[in-house]
Amino acid sequence: MIKLIGTGVWVLAITLASVYFSLKMASAPKVDTAAAEREAAMEFVSGYTTTLPVIGEGGVNGYLLTKLAYKANKDLAAKQVVPLPQMITDELYTLLVGQKMIDVANAGSFDLEAFRGIVKEGLNRRFGEEVIAEVYVEQIDYLTTASVENPPPRKGVTLLKGEVPAVETEAKNSGH
Repeated sequence: MIKLIGTGVWVLAITLASVYFSLKMASAPKVDTAAAEREAAMEFVSGYTTTLPVIGEGGVNGYLLTKLAYKANKDLAAKQVVPLPQMITDELYTLLVGQKMIDVANAGSFDLEAFRGIVKEGLNRRFGEEVIAEVYVEQIDYLTTASVENPPPRKGVTLLKGEVPAVETEAKNSGH
């Protein structure tokens, strides 16, 4: 009988302890109010697709097609006279045209983090404040001038071969 009562007390103590610790652990996590306020002050700005010439060795070597998006401070962005997407596009041309961002001979040399850093620093320098918090890359492509001047032929699939009967052609041309 004593063993039975001891076992019951033991089970009761373990149950109470587990309920107590589970309630302690399940309590709401501490909210970093400063971080929450910073996130609330941000907005997502989608940029335009931008085609930038890559200039090198006396001419245009190719074209960099980019579509970037930004996390920007709402309040500071609202103070800008020119709308943010247009100002960002202008600054992208200023920052990137003529810089050796892409080496065609060494395709693996493109550093995406450095690219994001250059864009973020340049934009914030242009705005005069920390307007841009993050730069997101939606699209980045490089086209050489050779691929633009001489595009590869398109290979189509012939679905049906044959000639159009003359009767059908005349009916279409007569408007009936």
